Amino acid sequence: MTGQLFVSISQISDRTLADVESFCAELDSRGVPASLLVAPRLKAGYRLDRDAPTVEWLTTRRAAGDAVVLHGYDEAATKKRRGEFASLPAHEANLRIMGADRVLEHLGLRTRLFAAPGWTVSQGTVTALPRNGFRLLAGLSGVTDLVRQTTLRARVLGIGEGFLTEPWWCRTLVLAAERTARRDGVVRVAVAARHLRRPGPRQAMLDAIDLALLHNSVPAVYHWNADPVLTDAA
Repeated sequence: MTGQLFVSISQISDRTLADVESFCAELDSRGVPASLLVAPRLKAGYRLDRDAPTVEWLTTRRAAGDAVVLHGYDEAATKKRRGEFASLPAHEANLRIMGADRVLEHLGLRTRLFAAPGWTVSQGTVTALPRNGFRLLAGLSGVTDLVRQTTLRARVLGIGEGFLTEPWWCRTLVLAAERTARRDGVVRVAVAARHLRRPGPRQAMLDAIDLALLHNSVPAVYHWNADPVLTDAA
């Protein structure tokens, strides 16, 4: 059984767009699509709905085969060190999910896929997601189909946004990705966009991707397939 390769990029904004574009060009040359983790607000003062170039780029990339994944609402307003959705009760998670969903719908980027900042979600968030029409949850240790209530076990290997960025960790990530791919497992690598301008993390991501491809991992994006009786697709 052939393994799979998922590459995701978070913290995409006007400040990081050039680096993300360059990295995605590298992915394109390898035939690897990206899962683009998008949030309406990333930092104090930033709003995606006021960032037309990034919205246009995201729209174009999705049309070409990349996936758009909702990645929180307003992480800048979160005072705790844990991720935005790591400990929220259902009613608070519901409000944030509804707000973010409406923004993306207005921008033409609505998605039924969700990955929380820091990849960790509370049970309240898990409860609120399907209530708002979300079909898939990409979490730290697996990818959950919220409709069928099944989970594909595979841990994220990341750089930034809750993961380390030191050289030793970058080497560990590459080795772990190769080991998983060699066993025909699911390789999930993720990078926060602001680290793509640094040669070390950028090269570590590309090395992990190249090794996964060398072991015949099939590139994929996060997606949800409907049953024939369903008409809503992610």
